[in-house]
This record gives sequence, structure tokens and C-alpha cells, in this order.
Amino acid sequence: MGIESSCDDTGVGVVIDGAVRANVVASQLQHAAFGGVMPEIASREHTRAVRRVAQHALDEAGLQLGDVDVLAATRGPGLSGSLLVGLNFAKGLALATGKPLFGIHHLEGHVQSSLAAEPTLSPPYLALVVSGGHTHLFDAPEARIYRLIGATLDDAAGEAFDKVARVLGLDYPGGPAMSKAAVDGDATVRPFSVPLRGQKGFDFSFSGLKTAARLAAERREASVPDLAAAFQEVVIQSLVRTTERAAIALGRRVIIVAGGVAANIALREAFQHLAVRRGWTVYFPPRGLSTDNGAMIALAGYVRARRGEEPDGLNAIVQPYLPLAGVA
Repeated sequence: MGIESSCDDTGVGVVIDGAVRANVVASQLQHAAFGGVMPEIASREHTRAVRRVAQHALDEAGLQLGDVDVLAATRGPGLSGSLLVGLNFAKGLALATGKPLFGIHHLEGHVQSSLAAEPTLSPPYLALVVSGGHTHLFDAPEARIYRLIGATLDDAAGEAFDKVARVLGLDYPGGPAMSKAAVDGDATVRPFSVPLRGQKGFDFSFSGLKTAARLAAERREASVPDLAAAFQEVVIQSLVRTTERAAIALGRRVIIVAGGVAANIALREAFQHLAVRRGWTVYFPPRGLSTDNGAMIALAGYVRARRGEEPDGLNAIVQPYLPLAGVA
């Protein structure tokens, strides 16, 4: 059983023999009024929800707590107060049941969510984790070994979507709202430049693009759908082109795309076209596993238990700024 509480979603998932049997998420809608996550509210709502969500997940899987063999919980990165709620709840369960507990890196959970349909897939591969708080490109040469080769220099892609959506008067969270608006838009009406074009490395930048979109909106240079379509297209181009260059440079033929932004249909189509053109394979999270959830944490815990790794137990600690590179 995996518990995820790194930000504003309380998630508990159950995995049996590598297959997801339950995935229950309680989302906190209170933050919409602030246009972003309020940490104090988030931790308080996790405290209210986690026991109920855990019971719901067990019921959905048809299990009792005593049937669970291994516990897993996110230990970082994330909001410290939110992380403490989930990890301490998991420690309580471990103490009460005597079951082993693994502290899981949030981003590794996202990577494992994309491998849910192919749990036996082994490295090497590239992993692009793109969400509201993260835009990181990792090379995974061996199992549970991650080498950071590129990251955003400023805003995460999902964060940029949220901020531009607010400027355009769209709903929060901005990713789904922007994607919906872009369907009726024409990206050629007010095109934007692709950030960091011509760079030798594999980093990302969305702050300048965000500013360009804000100025275009203030000057009414195009309609909301057109600006949403143009912004989305450039973000996707940046993500796909940079990942493609990295794959060529490192000789990788398998790409994992994970995180909340991986739910974007246009992004998936762009990576699928890349895979066909290059003869590569691209994996995405199944429906319901793109955004933060407990099933991805359970999957990561399952992998570690199957590998015979030593559990963290009650010694697991929250690390809000925990890097994934070198985590193994």
C-alpha cells in the first residue's frame, strides 16, 4: 500500500503482484481561490483525509490492513507539512502491523507510474518528469540509478501553465484549462519563440515564454484560445525537442514521460509521433496515474521490495528538497 501526500492531493493506492488494484485520491479544491497551494491548508486537509482515503483504498482492493505485506510513503520532495502527515500515518501503520515501510522519492513514483503497463521493463531509458513543481530530465542507465541531465532553469512547465491560465482568466489548475481552451485556438495567430533554442545542454526555461504570453494577453494580440494554443505548442516543442536531442546524444531508444503534464493529450501525441519517426518506444502513465497518487508510490515500493532492498522503517525521514539523482 502506498501513501502520497507531497502537495495537495491525498492519495492511497494498493498494488498486488505489480498490478494496481486500488487508487483513491482526495483532491483539495480549497486552493483554487488562492490560485496556488497554501501549505498550511494542505497539511490540515491531509490530516482530515488520510485515514478515510486509506480505508477506501483497502475496501476497493477487497483487503484488510492485515493483508498488506509492504507499506510505502512519499518522503520527499514536497511540502514539509504535507509530507509529514502521510509519512507519519504510514509509520503508525507500520508500528501497529509490524510490516516493512519504504520511504519513496516522489519523482521515482512518477517514473514507476509510467511503467505500470510494463513493470518488467529495465533500463537504460530516459525519464522526463514534468508537472506543476518539476521539469526534470533523467538518464537511467541502471535500475534505480538516475542521472540528472537537464532541468528547468526557472518555472516548471505545469507551474507556467497555471500562471498563464490565470492571466488568461482560465480555471485552476491551469494545465487542463489551457489544454481545453487550446482545442479551439490557432497557434499560428500569435506564435511564440521556443526557449533555449540552440543550446548545447538539455535544460528547459519557461519564464520568458510566460512573460511573452502575459504581454500578448495584456495587449490583446490574440484571443484566449489562440494564446492558449500557441503557449501549449511551444511548451510541447521545448519538451519534445530537448528530450529527442538527449536520447540521440546518449543512444537511448526508450523514453518515459511522467508527471501531471503527461496527461496533456497534445503532449502525448507529439511524443508518439517522435517515437514513430525515430523507431523508439515511449511510455506514459495509465489514466489516473499522471497526477499525484498513491498507486505510483505503491508501485515504487513494490519494485524496491521485489529487489530485496532494506526497508527504511521508522527511520524514514521527510526531506522536502530531496534530489532524485543518486537516491539509490
